[in-house]
Amino acid sequence: MDLSIIAERISQKIHSKGKDVDQKQIEAKLRLLVDEFGVQPAEAERTVISELGREYHVQGLAGAVETDRRAIAELVPEEWVTIEGKVVGLSVPNSPSIAQTGIIADASGAVRFVVWAKAGAPTLEQGRWYRVESGVVDEFRRAVNLKIHSGTTVTPIETDQPLLPSVTTVEGLKPGVASVRVRMVQEWEARSERILQTGIVGDPSGTIKFTIWKEEGWEPLAPETVYDIYYATVDEYNGRLSLVLNSGTVVPDEGAELEVGAGGQEFRGAIVHVGQGSGLVKRCPVEGCNRVLSRQNYCPIHEIQPEFRYDLRIKAVLDDGTATKNVLMQRETTEKTAGITLDEAIEIAENSPLGMDEVFLRVQAAVMGRYLDCRGREMDTTVLITEADWHRFDSAALAALMDRAGGGA
Repeated sequence: MDLSIIAERISQKIHSKGKDVDQKQIEAKLRLLVDEFGVQPAEAERTVISELGREYHVQGLAGAVETDRRAIAELVPEEWVTIEGKVVGLSVPNSPSIAQTGIIADASGAVRFVVWAKAGAPTLEQGRWYRVESGVVDEFRRAVNLKIHSGTTVTPIETDQPLLPSVTTVEGLKPGVASVRVRMVQEWEARSERILQTGIVGDPSGTIKFTIWKEEGWEPLAPETVYDIYYATVDEYNGRLSLVLNSGTVVPDEGAELEVGAGGQEFRGAIVHVGQGSGLVKRCPVEGCNRVLSRQNYCPIHEIQPEFRYDLRIKAVLDDGTATKNVLMQRETTEKTAGITLDEAIEIAENSPLGMDEVFLRVQAAVMGRYLDCRGREMDTTVLITEADWHRFDSAALAALMDRAGGGA
């Protein structure tokens, strides 16, 4: 065993107590015990910690070596902890300073872990159990994380303890790690080459954005399919939650049905802009893709697709008089709002000299400037509209406004 790693671990533990000690001095004490007196490294570590604790008048250092094991669900930021858990998911690090990232779980719950490249820790394998001693718990974007650094000891252990993850509703999600049962509702066009798939999943309580990064062995989710997703990461950014799928278990439930509720917030305003890409669009027919094709039927992933399928949507801007929102309506909401069915739109496109542009112009004329009452969920910079109705004229409300303005005098 490299005694310099043990020395660094001891140094960090003492430093966490507000004391500074020469790491070379610690290593010299360890080498004397191990090389000269034949003491086992673990025992030498305990001896040196005990000695330094007395020398620097620091309490509780001995317990840093033999810390009682904590349940993962009980982890609190700014603590040094020892846990035992199973690696249930791994993901590709986004920084060269990180050796590994993933999810580790026990019977109480799961937590995201980060192994620093300088930690010298063994490579963790998915599906194996480990004892992690002197890990550091911190918090990032309101989610608890476990950091494995040079002061952490990671030891494989043999156990076959069953894990039964608790399934959470979309409405009940919070930053951290969670398991959900959801239906794949919609795929969005990826804004990065690193993304395999992004879109919307949901359950009866609401909907949430999901992302799958391009990693070996990953397949995209299939539209309208129900999935049991275990140990996904729940991220928060700008007050909005999203699911990030890792190599944890994703089980499709073929043939199952799951109602997806509207969830989200209520919005009201006037449609002040209808964006290009609204109306009739062509989608890639490759299973799990669903991307919008160019006018030349080109998919950025699967290239030319002559056997495309048609779809309807509206990309617009909603103005409530104070702020604007980018909104996106899918086929069902578009048909109801614009008063045109998919079959009618296809017939117009195939018989009009303007083709699909004629559908766009008709949709634009049907919705432009009208007031909308809707419900949806904010995803990044866009509100996905799940329910929408035109705001009806209210003579009583108008009279009340005129009275307030002095119009009734």
